Amino acid sequence: MGGIKNIIRSILRNVFGLELRRVKLIPSAAKQVVATLQKFGVDLVFDVGANKGQFASEIRRCGYTGKIVSFEPLSQACGELRRASAGDAMWEVHPRCALGDHNGEVEINVAGNSESSSILQMLEAHRRAVPQSAYQGKEAVPIKTLDAVAGQYLKNARAPFLKIDTQGFEWQVLDGALKTLPHIKGILVELSLLPLYEGQHLWREVIDRLEAEGFTLWGFKPAFSDPISGRTLQVDGIFYRTT
Repeated sequence: MGGIKNIIRSILRNVFGLELRRVKLIPSAAKQVVATLQKFGVDLVFDVGANKGQFASEIRRCGYTGKIVSFEPLSQACGELRRASAGDAMWEVHPRCALGDHNGEVEINVAGNSESSSILQMLEAHRRAVPQSAYQGKEAVPIKTLDAVAGQYLKNARAPFLKIDTQGFEWQVLDGALKTLPHIKGILVELSLLPLYEGQHLWREVIDRLEAEGFTLWGFKPAFSDPISGRTLQVDGIFYRTT
């Protein structure tokens, strides 16, 4: 077998100018998240800012089998989210709404790429990094606190996990979850390294807040970089209660 490999290497090198090398595969970010869900026995994931269901679909593919409850404010994305979750009895989509620090109605800015939509105004640093993310309109949507809606899902959950991807509005989601957070085992939250949305709280503030709530920073996963400068703009922080 070794002789055949050497012949193949020789042909590739001498005829095509190519080198055959062993490549070490890097586990996907979703696999990293699922590994933590499994370690801490998570049986319920609140998927806040679900968009079209990308996060939920990824953790499903990587082996998470527990309950998922997704929240999405954009009407078009919510429709695609419902189609993505169809046929999965353990994946529920909550009635369309934003989550934040009060109950009522709010306007959300709709981005050209959908994923960058936010209740907050987008700053130039974000638009410069992703020009297609520029806002194209607004949508009125109900806004709820997590405290107002979580109870119906927490009844049988032993170790709930909260994922927040709300484009700068994470602090307000946490403000609306003060009664729910003591029941939460783990959190995944976007951490911005510099301001991308007007009035957002940056990474140090969010980490300090969650540590004060009793969470330990468990890991990071890449989220968003400026393709021109190479500067990291956002990472996702993974936090767990370890005691």
